[in-house]
Amino acid sequence: MESAPPSYQGHRYPAEVIAHCVWLYFRFPLSFREAGELMPGRGVLVSHETVRRWCAKFGQVYANGLRRRHARPGDKWHLDEVFVRINGELKYLWRAVDADGTVLDILVQSRRDTAAARRFFRHLMKKTRAVPRVVVTDKLRSYGAAHREVMPSVEHRSHKGLNNRAENSHQPTRQRERAMKGFRSVGGAQQFLSAFSGISPHFRPYRHLMTAAHYRAEMTVRFVVWDQITGAAGRSTTA
Repeated sequence: MESAPPSYQGHRYPAEVIAHCVWLYFRFPLSFREAGELMPGRGVLVSHETVRRWCAKFGQVYANGLRRRHARPGDKWHLDEVFVRINGELKYLWRAVDADGTVLDILVQSRRDTAAARRFFRHLMKKTRAVPRVVVTDKLRSYGAAHREVMPSVEHRSHKGLNNRAENSHQPTRQRERAMKGFRSVGGAQQFLSAFSGISPHFRPYRHLMTAAHYRAEMTVRFVVWDQITGAAGRSTTA
């Protein structure tokens, strides 16, 4: 499904500059200041505050555009939750991926009880507009209780060893969390991770499974898609 790129009316800089800064920030472990400091090499002077505003305004829009280009999610979903410290407090990041490793949804919550699991199931189904054939989780009892209430007709497999795909999908988030020295608020973490989980994987194909020629071709296609959903005019600023 395709949709029109976002409007940049009223912005001083063209779409390709804005899209490039957003790409830098979400693809690499850079701060807003570091992303801005890379731009003079392309003849563009931009402040870190401007980069921050662009990422806040367009990050989720771009991520949604990329998700609309995805094929319908597979019918086997892997769910997992990990703790994150936000402003010194323990919170939980809930994540769902399909059998191909595509991130379906993330949700930051204060607990990992049945109510939190139920909320995540409903949030996930609303966002994907789909119902899986199988859900795979670890042994957390909250999953079983929420599953029986929200999706009782779906097969539930509860086994830690079967859930490596979901657990592995947390690794890029952990790397970014360390680079950012943690998150400052639940809302900020949710906003960043929702956009990050849509943009970063788009530029991270399974390189170890590809030949060099295949990888180059795949990345060319992915940048073309990026230019289309962002409305960037050319490849010179995103290549």
